[in-house]
Amino acid sequence: MKSSAKAVRPHEEFDQRHLPEPFANWFGQRGWQLRNHQQAMLDVASLGRDALLIAPTGGGKTLAGFLPSLVELASSPSQGLHTLYISPLKALTTDVGRNLAGPIEEMGLDISYGVRTGDTPANRRARLIREPPNILLTTPESLALLLSYETASAYFRNLRCVIIDELHALADNKRGALLSLSMTRLRGLAVGARAVGLSATVADEPTMLRYLSAAKDAVLIRGEGGAKSMVDIVLPDTYVPWSGHVAMYAAEEVYKQIERVHTTIVFVNTRAQAELFFGALWRCNKLGLPIALHHGSLAVEQRRRVEAAMTTGQLRAVVATSSLDLGLDWGDVDLVIQIGAPKGVSRLTQRIGRANHRLDEPSRAILIPANRFEFLECVAAHRSLVEGKLDGGAMIHGGLDVLAQHIIGTACSGPFSADSLYEEVRKAAPYRNLTQVEFDNVLDFVATGGYALQTYERYRRLERDENGEYRLRDRRMIRSYRMNIGTIVELPVMTVRLGRGRKLGEVEEYFVSMLTPGDTFLFAGRLLRFERIQQNDVIVSLAKDRKDPKVPAYAGGRLPLTTQLSAEVRAILADPGRWHPLPASVRQWLEMQAKRSELTRSDELLVESFPRGGKHYLVAYCFAGRNAHQTLGMLLTRRLEKAGLRPLGFAASDYCIAVWGMEPIMEVDALFDVDILGDDLEEWMAESTMIKRIFRNCAVVAGLIERRHPGQEKTGRQVSFNADLIYDVLRKFEPDHVLLQAARTEAAAGLTDIKRLADLLNSVEGRIRHRVLDRVSPFAVAIMADIGREFVDGESVDATLDEVTAGLVEEAMAEVDRLEA
Repeated sequence: MKSSAKAVRPHEEFDQRHLPEPFANWFGQRGWQLRNHQQAMLDVASLGRDALLIAPTGGGKTLAGFLPSLVELASSPSQGLHTLYISPLKALTTDVGRNLAGPIEEMGLDISYGVRTGDTPANRRARLIREPPNILLTTPESLALLLSYETASAYFRNLRCVIIDELHALADNKRGALLSLSMTRLRGLAVGARAVGLSATVADEPTMLRYLSAAKDAVLIRGEGGAKSMVDIVLPDTYVPWSGHVAMYAAEEVYKQIERVHTTIVFVNTRAQAELFFGALWRCNKLGLPIALHHGSLAVEQRRRVEAAMTTGQLRAVVATSSLDLGLDWGDVDLVIQIGAPKGVSRLTQRIGRANHRLDEPSRAILIPANRFEFLECVAAHRSLVEGKLDGGAMIHGGLDVLAQHIIGTACSGPFSADSLYEEVRKAAPYRNLTQVEFDNVLDFVATGGYALQTYERYRRLERDENGEYRLRDRRMIRSYRMNIGTIVELPVMTVRLGRGRKLGEVEEYFVSMLTPGDTFLFAGRLLRFERIQQNDVIVSLAKDRKDPKVPAYAGGRLPLTTQLSAEVRAILADPGRWHPLPASVRQWLEMQAKRSELTRSDELLVESFPRGGKHYLVAYCFAGRNAHQTLGMLLTRRLEKAGLRPLGFAASDYCIAVWGMEPIMEVDALFDVDILGDDLEEWMAESTMIKRIFRNCAVVAGLIERRHPGQEKTGRQVSFNADLIYDVLRKFEPDHVLLQAARTEAAAGLTDIKRLADLLNSVEGRIRHRVLDRVSPFAVAIMADIGREFVDGESVDATLDEVTAGLVEEAMAEVDRLEA
């Protein structure tokens, strides 16, 4: 698909311009030359046109975004806000603010700048309101908050440029929907402002450009490519485990790699994996190298210390999750190590870009798969990298709960006309198909609570004045809105404190509910002993006994395998001609699977069934990602129960799903019929705790349930209890309520991944191969070993793996023995 906007490079459409003297001197002193895409950004800015810059990491992309504003402010100094920079991460915003200070101070420019995020102290936030700087760096949530002030019109009136960094990381989620709504308001307040988008990994360029700008003359600028990344798949002794998710077997090898270079980032996919692998590295750390941990549940003070230490080169390595995926400019990072399969090519590209961060020199990365399926996924990701194929890039359909929050924010800034706001909202790309009926329903919900809730005074938030405009019924709503703004709704968490003092971070309430005093668990890179709960604090002490510590698991932490990587993995499996470069342990595994059962083909669904321990198991190799498989597991067990086959449970991975029960399962074609997405799906979603959890999130985002009040904060249990009560009322009296619609839509697009599941079932209709086996197949080993695990626990498979692999050929047993050792 080609964009209707013209993709330009310098010399194609715009005349070259020389940099003003202070900028030319600054570039010259560093031996730099203006890159082509930086020149193109200057040219496009001089015409006042919106632009999306797609350039590789290390190519001066952020400087290209700021350069036109710096040049304009240097030549025509002004008071007030000129440029607004928005990024998806607070850490990135702070880092870019620090990097922006360099050129401003070194060139002696009279340009003021400030950083405003949720971590900015209140007195500094207030000063940024009273005295707006020329350049303000912030986040989507802080922008929405600034727009809720009655002074927003005056504050943004002279705004000339909005820069959105890492655009791809916002357009496909609810934060991006909120930002898009904020941008439409901003364009109404600052008519002449231009929009700039920055990204290194855009798979669908037309969609990203459409998200950024509705202007027909918006420009797509592609930066020149940099040096090709050097990516290797590394295996200690060429061995790959049968199962597991953490790759603990490779801890010694990773430590050796850290020893060889100055600075390494070790990326993992979940916070639980980060804790486990960080602990494993320290057990290997005989030299006492400075190795740190970074993930989103740690206290902000600890994260900032780690970021500062990385910036100044004091750390040899940091183990991190997606909290460090984006944009942080650490030019001295020598190596990136990805533990476990990356789950997406764009995500892997982004992570590899953290190494070297210089366009003309190759970034170096190592992939370490945690199991044999993941090895194939790493091979598929590497191939896609070489071919330049990215994935992702879908734009979110605007949620009704996010729209409700935006309407409240608009009312906080002053009265509004419903018709004018509707027209404005439809200019936001995620809401361009919003119908008048949908808008009116959301507006009625915000104003009255809707049919089922309108008798409750607290849900009646808006009223109409004599001019027919909507305004707040109670101005106390303003403070409540600002305390609860945003679309990120974490599951109920509790603060972990060492003794009565230092805050280490947060863990989910569900995890804490399973602890008893004396239990140990890994968190913040420490082995902790649970002592007691004190209000919303988990009081812990340092523990010494390492026996069976638990690891906090975080809901939604695992990222599902993308469709593109899934297709590439299936292609490898189906073609023995592509097995030759694979290590011997993986080739033997594939050959054993062909001998014991069959290989999966790209256009078919392989289903195996076998008895085990008095139960009957069915394993289907769908390769549709964890979310779709979880949904399919729920639906299969319901269907099996209706058929009297007494199902007992299911387990899902990115690659397959296992279901087991007391009776053999033979009618496989009927079991996987696409009609399972009809009544079975509706019944399950109506009854499931998952839809209640999503409704709770939607209710919080829409402002129906407040997490925080002046002087107090609700516990997660209180929020969940209130949400469940409201959910039951709405289901009974108003089943088409906008929040129930929002919850169903979000469930279908996210945790249940219904579209992907529907695509799978439609594509394999009439092409299901059922193999009836007398014992477990080589492919089924990994999912069988996962059955019953409550937390990620590395490769300590011990007796479980030994049991499920009993009866495999001698080569398999030899490798299992080696794994257990």
